Amino acid sequence: MRLWSLHPKYLDPQGLVALWRESLLARAVLRGETRGYLHHPQLERFRAHAHPRAAINSYLAAVYAEAVARGYAFNKSKLGPAQYAQPIAVTSGQLAFEWQHLLRKLAVRSPERFAQLQGTAVLACHPLFRRRAGRVAPWERGQGGA
Repeated sequence: MRLWSLHPKYLDPQGLVALWRESLLARAVLRGETRGYLHHPQLERFRAHAHPRAAINSYLAAVYAEAVARGYAFNKSKLGPAQYAQPIAVTSGQLAFEWQHLLRKLAVRSPERFAQLQGTAVLACHPLFRRRAGRVAPWERGQGGA
């Protein structure tokens, strides 16, 4: 499961579809509707939110908005109630880590998209997140925290 902190506009079609599905799975986990992925580290920041369900619904709404902007037919009935959710902090180190991870995926899966994005200097984060200074998040696998 990868719930990107980066804006969904950077994802290729396969990545955006995968994000939609994984976000729906994350919401099911947060609602207690599934027994899988209960302890997935990507969910820590949503669980730490004062209103986890509102946060994941807000996250999904932004993914849906990107899909609609691209002309995709994602199922709007899958969206939860639209509510304002307090933004979640994301560190500049986390965004940089995710950016490199995404570029590696795109270099193999979608070389054209990779070429379009390779020179991007300023990264936009997902609308639910607000950038702050810092290192890679401690929940990020393979990074040993901090």
